[in-house]
Amino acid sequence: QVQLVESGGGLVQAGGSLRLSCAASGRTFSTYAMGWFRQAPGKEREFAAGISRSGSNTYYEDSVKGRFTISKDNAKNTVYLQMNSLKPEDTAVYYCAAKITVAPSIRVDRNAYDYWGQGTQVTVSS
Repeated sequence: QVQLVESGGGLVQAGGSLRLSCAASGRTFSTYAMGWFRQAPGKEREFAAGISRSGSNTYYEDSVKGRFTISKDNAKNTVYLQMNSLKPEDTAVYYCAAKITVAPSIRVDRNAYDYWGQGTQVTVSS
């Protein structure tokens, strides 16, 4: 069983920055591809960013490309999401997810992920 714990959410003004962290339990973090998803009120949970198990490949949803950066520290069992130039439409609960895999690929389908964190709220005021 893998436990994921997100932190770093909060309230920020438009144009500001936040850094989310997701700490994972277990000793096989290097075998997990990781994703950050977000869910705004009344909307479905959507993919925001993903990173391959090695950390060498990343992929972003179009609306966050150029503003968000995902990174993975296998030594610390932690994945990060650096969010810059935040917009009110980025307001959502952000979830990290882990997929146990041997492939270097990144999945955008939330049903592909095996474990989820509890989420952290990000609110961007205008």
